Amino acid sequence: MGRFVNPDNSAFQVALNSRIYVDKTGLINFTNSVLDTMDGYICNSRPRRFGKSYAANMLAAYYSKGCDSEKMFSGLEIAKASDFKRHLNKYDVIHIDIQWFLANCGNADEVVPFITKSVLDELREIYPGTLPAEGVRLPDALSRVKERTGQKFIIIIDEWDVLIRDESANGKVQKAYINFLRGMFKGSEPTKYIQLAYLTGILPIKKIKTQSALNNFDEFTMLDAGRLVSFVGFTEDEVKTLCEKYRMDFEQVKKWYDGYCLGECHIYNPIAVVNLVTKGKFKSYWSETGTYEAIVPLLNMDFEGLKTAIIEMLGGSRAEIDVSSFQNDMVSFANRDDVLTYLIHLGYLGYDEDAEAAFVPNEEIRQELTKAIRRNAWDEMIQNQRC
Repeated sequence: MGRFVNPDNSAFQVALNSRIYVDKTGLINFTNSVLDTMDGYICNSRPRRFGKSYAANMLAAYYSKGCDSEKMFSGLEIAKASDFKRHLNKYDVIHIDIQWFLANCGNADEVVPFITKSVLDELREIYPGTLPAEGVRLPDALSRVKERTGQKFIIIIDEWDVLIRDESANGKVQKAYINFLRGMFKGSEPTKYIQLAYLTGILPIKKIKTQSALNNFDEFTMLDAGRLVSFVGFTEDEVKTLCEKYRMDFEQVKKWYDGYCLGECHIYNPIAVVNLVTKGKFKSYWSETGTYEAIVPLLNMDFEGLKTAIIEMLGGSRAEIDVSSFQNDMVSFANRDDVLTYLIHLGYLGYDEDAEAAFVPNEEIRQELTKAIRRNAWDEMIQNQRC
């Protein structure tokens, strides 16, 4: 049992201990179905506070050889599956949170070396004599361990895109990080040592010259959640159950927090619903996620028609949008549609895939966008006065 290789299940236990717990172990049914296949490379992106880390911790607790999680999962949906015990705690799992590594580095240049050293140190301890004392890269190490033991790895990367977002202007760091990911996951050799790769973050995988840097991954996004739609947030049935249990007005909850229509499924922001149930107050809980910092700089770009489109959506209209040109990063905005696409990934807009249109999903987001528009107007007024 290590911190990053074969971790324990304590992080998921925290979720189970919480006052509000909604069973999302059905996601494990899906990942079990794609183990050791070409579909076993998954990038599941969704907005802040939509349960990304919860899902990553759950997968690690289920698959990791570093713990015994049978009792933990026994009363949950996954325990009904015929292959529940077949995969339970049977794999070497590498679980890393890029946000944690970035926060514990002196600078972003150190993140990839820090990840590499941390994982290699634990692999050498778990499999003594298998790896050279130095000079080995992480993909080569995984290949060597597989060759000696026959054991493939499950690799879970939480906040995979934090360097793409937080170091958006640092081309050197981004190049090193993308190359690190390519080395881990691209080509024929990784298929020999990877049982499952699960990346989660806010952004889809960065595009490079119209191609994805990791085009062997299946992507599930706020534009198209595919088979993972019911695991993006709380479903309408799950919210109805919570409303009945805690005597909340469902129609009011729907007005405030519904609106993410992914296919046939209505998805609710889980952190907002949990806060509502525990605090008993209808309000915007997105203020705690840094709305101004996320939106106002985008409005300041002032692409033709951008602010007008947002204001019109606040009034209830929809904006037709072409999502194909967005490069899945923070520096390649070329037009209004790129910014609106980014706001969809952030959760500040909903998306109708059939109509190819963006819209304001609910009252919570309407309030946050209104504040951002007002703040932008205030900033413009101050700037004009200084000029």
